[in-house]
This record gives sequence, structure tokens and C-alpha cells, in this order.
Amino acid sequence: MKRLATHWQILIALALATLTALALRGLFRDAAEGSANANFVEAALETCRFVGDLFMRGLKMIIVPLIVTAVVSGITGMKGVEGFGRLGMKTVAFYMCSSFVAITMGLVVVNVIQPGMVDGKPNQAIKAAFQQQEADAGDAAKGKVSEAGKREGKDFLGIFKAMIPENVVSAASDNGQMLGVIVFSILFAIAATQLPGDSGDSVRHFFGAANEAMITVTKWIMAVAPIGVYALILPVVYETGAGLFAQLGKYFFTVLFALGLHLFVVLPLALKFIGKTSPLAHFKAMRPAILLAFSTASSSATLPVTMRNVQDKAGVSKRVASFTLPLGATVNMDGTALYECVAVIFVAQVMGIELGLGSQFFIVVAALLTSVGVAGIPSASLVAILLILKNSNIPNAETAVVALLSVDRLLDMSRTAVNVFSDSCAAVIIGESEGEVFAVHESSR
Repeated sequence: MKRLATHWQILIALALATLTALALRGLFRDAAEGSANANFVEAALETCRFVGDLFMRGLKMIIVPLIVTAVVSGITGMKGVEGFGRLGMKTVAFYMCSSFVAITMGLVVVNVIQPGMVDGKPNQAIKAAFQQQEADAGDAAKGKVSEAGKREGKDFLGIFKAMIPENVVSAASDNGQMLGVIVFSILFAIAATQLPGDSGDSVRHFFGAANEAMITVTKWIMAVAPIGVYALILPVVYETGAGLFAQLGKYFFTVLFALGLHLFVVLPLALKFIGKTSPLAHFKAMRPAILLAFSTASSSATLPVTMRNVQDKAGVSKRVASFTLPLGATVNMDGTALYECVAVIFVAQVMGIELGLGSQFFIVVAALLTSVGVAGIPSASLVAILLILKNSNIPNAETAVVALLSVDRLLDMSRTAVNVFSDSCAAVIIGESEGEVFAVHESSR
């Protein structure tokens, strides 16, 4: 019997996790603290958190070796450094343009829908909910915001230092320093192409074989993806529940609508008219990566699957995919930048702060820069939103951000899926411009 495709397995896992979480909420609601039902629910949640953590560890375990082997084997195995500068310029240009369009989309949508307003006036119910949420928030949520608030704009200059790590081994052990690993891998690969005779061939063969081995390990981890996704999603749905959107529902759906426009309109148009590729075919090729990105809320953790799908199913060459995708997972944050823009304008609307054209343009530029600069910082979106709010002179920034945390997890999952799909579109569009997108047999889709 034919094995069910991975994306269907993940979708089924998402549905089952949601149903199970809702059932557990009903079971716990009627249970007294310390009762058998309550203990069962707690045990189930802890088990899921443990299994989900193991799955995430497995994905993160292969990120560094996959990046290194893919970049080195891609550059040494196909054309060396020929056209390398051109490839880099195209990649950076696409990522900047894509993020700018995403932010502009968010700006237009939030100004049209005005989720923070009621009849043209600030929504006092949401403002009161901000204060109540801040009062009810746990120490963990307040701690995140407090830590984020300590960062200043100059912290983001560290992204340039991160490109040249003092210790590449130390950088490889820190998820926030992937950019340094990528730069080192590129420099190493370029140097390897300059080696004479058998030395260069030995390096190419070794890293080519190592990359194939890492792809095999990726397949093993993806074999248990449905279990990992189930374990990751169940606690999230259990903790949020259906009452999550009582006060912030309009804001939540404004963000989703803007993300949806970018995901289903802007990027497909770019694929069709710039990349000369069928958007529907590309969506089909990227289904496992998009679903995994949504489940894990991590572009980096999804990177191994994104690279495999882009090469095996979208037909992009290893040379292009191994350069654009690791870089994209580090600096290309379309969904995050869009979210930052919507969040800041929403808070301004609730607080009754009118932002002129100049102020809104500042928010666009700030969202574009901070979405890149905070990519490797914990609670990245919190840092960016707080910085933009403070520099826009919007009061009660910390209180508002604590309240936004209540819907942040599901929005984080959604914007990560947009980030990953944007990375894959960049690989296809740049690959097409380089003449390195090849036909893929229908059976491999």
C-alpha cells in the first residue's frame, strides 16, 4: 500500500492535536486540583512537551552540519566562485524587496481595517484589556518583556560582528550566530576551489558525501515528524483555548489577513512573473516545509526540510539552494517584519496616538531593519516592537507588548510559515535567473 505523503501526515497530526487539546481542556475544567483527571491532564501535557522538545532538538542538531556541508559542497561542486558576487547581490536584493513589500502590505491593511479603533475612536475595551492582561500576566511573560526592553538600537550593529565570529565553533553552538557559520562556510569553500589538483577534489568529494549523509539523517527525522508535530501543537492549543480572541480577535485576524495576502497573492505573483514558475506547483512542493514551519515556529529548525524540498521537488540547484536558503533562514523575515508593523500601528490606534505619513514611514524602515537585526535574538519580535514603540513615542509600550503575548504564539507560527515560503520563493526566482531550476519528475512531487 502506498505510504501517505508527509504533508498529509502532518495535517492529520495537527487536527488530532487540536481535538485532543480541546478534549483535555474540557476534562480539566471540571476536575478539582489534585484529582485523577487533573493529574492525567498534567501528565499528558508534560509528556507532549518532552516529546516535542526531543523532536525540536533533532531538527536543531542537524542545522549546523547541514549548512556547512551544503554551502561547501554547493560552491565547490558547481562552478566554484563563478558568478558568486552576482548570486549574493540577487539574494540580498530579493530579500530586501520582499520584506519591504510585506511591510507595506501590513501598513495598508492595518490602516484600512483599524483593529484598534471603534467608530473612529480608540477602543477603550482593548485598552482596559491591555492593563488587565499586564496585571494578570505571569512572571515569565513580564520577564520576556523586561529583558527585551533592556536592548537598544545599537545592539543591532552586532549583526555585522556576527558575520565574522571570533570562534566559529562557539558560533556554531549558538543559534543566534548562524550568519557567522554561513560566512565561514562560504570563505572556506572559496578557498577550497583555489587548492591545486587532488587536494581540491578531496575537499569537494568529502563535503559532497557528508551533505548526502546529512540529507539521509533529515529523512530519518522527518519520518517521526507527525509525532513531533502532535506533541508540539497539543500544549499550545490547550494553553490558548477558544477564549483567546475575546479582546484581540480583530487584531489577530488583521495580522492573519495581511500575512495571507503576502503568502497567497504577492509571493505567487513573484513566482509566476519573475520566477516563471507555477505557484500551485511550488505550493505543492513546499507543503511539508510550510506545515513544519507552522508547527515549530522556527525557520532555522525547518531549514533541513526546506532545503530538501527546494532541491528535490522544486528542482533548484544545490549551488543556489545552499546559498539562498541558509541566508534566508537567518535574515529574511517577511512575516516577522509585517507583524511588527501591524502590531505597532495597532498599539498606536488603541492608545489614541495619531501617526502621520512621516511617522508611518519611519515604522516601515524600522520594521525592515529590525526584522534583519533581531533575527538571532531571543524574543526577537518583542525586542523589535518595543524599540519601534519607544522611538515612535507611544506610551505604555511594555504594557501593550505583555498583552500581545497572549496571541503571539499562534501568530508566530503563522509568520514563520510565511518566512519559510518566502525563502523558498527566493531560491526559485534566483535559480531561474541563474538558469539553475531543473525539471522535476511528477513522481518526486
